[in-house]
Amino acid sequence: MKKYRTGNKMIIKVINMKDIDKKINGDENDPVYLRTLNIVNNKLDDLMYIIERSRIREFMILTDSRRRMFTTNFIAGIGKGFGQAIGFSILTAIFIYFISKWVNLPIIGAYLAEFLDIVDKYRRK
Repeated sequence: MKKYRTGNKMIIKVINMKDIDKKINGDENDPVYLRTLNIVNNKLDDLMYIIERSRIREFMILTDSRRRMFTTNFIAGIGKGFGQAIGFSILTAIFIYFISKWVNLPIIGAYLAEFLDIVDKYRRK
């Protein structure tokens, strides 16, 4: 059994290794220690869940290689641009369809007919 001396030269206190271990690691039978350990354990579980949900590992793998990051972003950009072009074309077609049905309205009809004539002239070019 090793004994360690602590303190200054005036006061010397001899401490067992078991006492040092209890001060560092805590007493397993102490309810306050167990409650604190349980709280820390729950917080660590919450932190691990948050880290898993944030997908940091996948992000680090992606940013590790510049080539992989470039190709991923390039393909994503092409997909987004293609989707926007298709979506805009569909919305424009629906808009022109409904406007062509409103041509018979008395006040708006003249303006809409002129607009549709411009669109038809542009299509013929």
